[in-house]
Amino acid sequence: MIAQNLIVEILVEELPPKALESLGESFASSLVASLKRDGLAPENAIVTAYATPRRLAAHITEVSAAAADKAVSQKLMPVSVGFKEGAPTPALLKKLAALGADASAVEKLRRENDGKADILFFDSTVKGATLAEGLQKAIEAALAALPIPKVMSYQLADGWTTVNFVRPAHGLLAVHGAVNVPVSVLGLHSGKTTYGHRFEGGSDPISVEHADYYARTLLDRGAVIASFAERRDEIARQLTAAAAKAGPDLRPVEDAALLDEVTALVERPNVLVGQFDEEFLEVPQECLILTMKANQKYFPLLDAAGKLTHHFLIVSNLTPADPSAIIGGNERVVRPRLADARFFFNQDRKKTLESRLPALDKVVYHNKLGSQLARCERVTSIARDIVIKLPENLTPTESIILDKRVKQAASIAKADLLTDMVGEFPELQGIMGRYYALGDGYNEEVADAVEDHYKPRFAGDTLPRGRTGMIVALADKLETLTGMFSIGQVPTGDKDPFALRRHALGVIRILSEGGINVPLCELLGLAAARFVTKASKKGKKAAQEKQEKNTNTEKLKEFIFDRLAVNLREQGYTAREVDAVLCLAPPLLSDIPKRLKAVRDFVALPQADVLAAANKRVANILKKATDSTDAKLDHALLQEPAEVALSEALERLVPLADAEFMQGDYSRSLQTLAALRDLVDEFFDKVLVNAENPALRANRLVLLDRLYGAMNKVADLSRLST
Repeated sequence: MIAQNLIVEILVEELPPKALESLGESFASSLVASLKRDGLAPENAIVTAYATPRRLAAHITEVSAAAADKAVSQKLMPVSVGFKEGAPTPALLKKLAALGADASAVEKLRRENDGKADILFFDSTVKGATLAEGLQKAIEAALAALPIPKVMSYQLADGWTTVNFVRPAHGLLAVHGAVNVPVSVLGLHSGKTTYGHRFEGGSDPISVEHADYYARTLLDRGAVIASFAERRDEIARQLTAAAAKAGPDLRPVEDAALLDEVTALVERPNVLVGQFDEEFLEVPQECLILTMKANQKYFPLLDAAGKLTHHFLIVSNLTPADPSAIIGGNERVVRPRLADARFFFNQDRKKTLESRLPALDKVVYHNKLGSQLARCERVTSIARDIVIKLPENLTPTESIILDKRVKQAASIAKADLLTDMVGEFPELQGIMGRYYALGDGYNEEVADAVEDHYKPRFAGDTLPRGRTGMIVALADKLETLTGMFSIGQVPTGDKDPFALRRHALGVIRILSEGGINVPLCELLGLAAARFVTKASKKGKKAAQEKQEKNTNTEKLKEFIFDRLAVNLREQGYTAREVDAVLCLAPPLLSDIPKRLKAVRDFVALPQADVLAAANKRVANILKKATDSTDAKLDHALLQEPAEVALSEALERLVPLADAEFMQGDYSRSLQTLAALRDLVDEFFDKVLVNAENPALRANRLVLLDRLYGAMNKVADLSRLST
């Protein structure tokens, strides 16, 4: 029988929009996977997922009406167990009966030796499943596997039967080629009909005459674009066109999540242009944009400079000849939303951020770490300590100004959490703080730091603007990490309730890219000092707390370096390159990219493999050595020409390489030392390190120790050896 394409659709009430795309993909992938397992669909079958607010569907190619019969070989038991004196035993007959075979099958049993004993096998042919059988099982499995956010229970038409599903289901379509496949689920029996758009598709059922006509039939007769991806593309196209119609150089706000959500809210989109009173533009545009996006699912329009205009785009599910009623209704709805935003903004400005600080003492940060006010005080203290640690040559005046700005920004950074606007829209924390700080008369760099101290908030996010923002953001993240580690809140597996991995990556990026050249260990020490309580600074308690603090700091350092290693591998560095650099725990994270580049440059050298292998050999020798390598090299004990040559080369090249290292030219430093390759080779060929003479042996170990120390300042080159 020739394989035909298959369409399956379940018609439901409006599905949850934020989950719609994943529901559609899950339904389609589960359905085809089950049919493949039963031999009803080939491995190269193509599945197309469809998902609209009222339906989940899947189109699958090359589906057979029945699966091919399968030869099955069933291992039974050893011959010695199945036969006694040439006759079948009761155990064998019972086993055959369980498999649906009678005593006549005994003569057909196959014997095969498994290397230990002769085994009995029962060979049979299992009839392939019909499509109706396989599809019934596949639909049930697909519905059970749906990533449903919340299941609801409802009664069927008989008034007695209760079923559980994401939304009440009203129709089931299953068409193979042009033939209905009889299946049942959720109290529904399959047919060849469906329904179109709730308002514009008519009330009569729509017949799908062939599986391949499904999408076209819904579009032509039901006013429905069945494909989620096609519907999203159509909305994007209409948004661009409508923006151009609203005014030159206007563009809709880019928001992929919002685009997905409106795609899940309409079956045939119609983008319309609305507008609001320009007087609302006095409110910070972030407030208006978030209000329109979050509450109304509108796309605000921006001008060429990125400034909000008084126009917005509506993605409607209706396409009337005269859209004025839809536009007018939406304009009336958005006005009170914007008025609320203006009210919150005006009310918030009646109190300064500084005046809100005492109230932060009543906001719990963590029951073991105190209030948000205590947190702000710790962040302020850490930030001011960072200013002192900065290696830049600041004049006394510059240092005083920076300290003042850092203190101001850190102290008020969390104050906007108590404003009405942030209470309504938590996503605006920091953003509103900047506006209110400017309104309170703070310097622009201070205001920027208030907004930016949350940055970077996610992968690819920008870093804070200016040095003040960098320092406050770094202090905030260090306080969070140190505090949580001090109370044992360490991420485990995929659980990270306090987003400590994100905070660690923030620390890494600021120290790597932000120009804060302070050693990580010093920063962790500064932060840890803020969690030592005054009551426990005496006697045994003080010693115990100091030990715990040191342990937590070391654990936190390892955590940050683990995150750094993952991040570097994601950037394309190999595990060996990353390991070679990070095993030295470079104090300045800003040095690490330069060290990695130097390692890559070194690996490209023809001497690299030999020197890496030699370093590994030297490391093993020094690890096993019992002689001290702290002594000074005795040139009088250098007897072999090879060791003399190596020593002289080290005397000549190491100072040059060290100077290049101190200048931060790590690539040149390694390239300078790469000239030692032939001398190192000759040393190991001609010189016996573990000489019987203790003085010679000790002196040669000192020479190797000096070689190893010189070669491995940038990275542990032995880690590059295969």
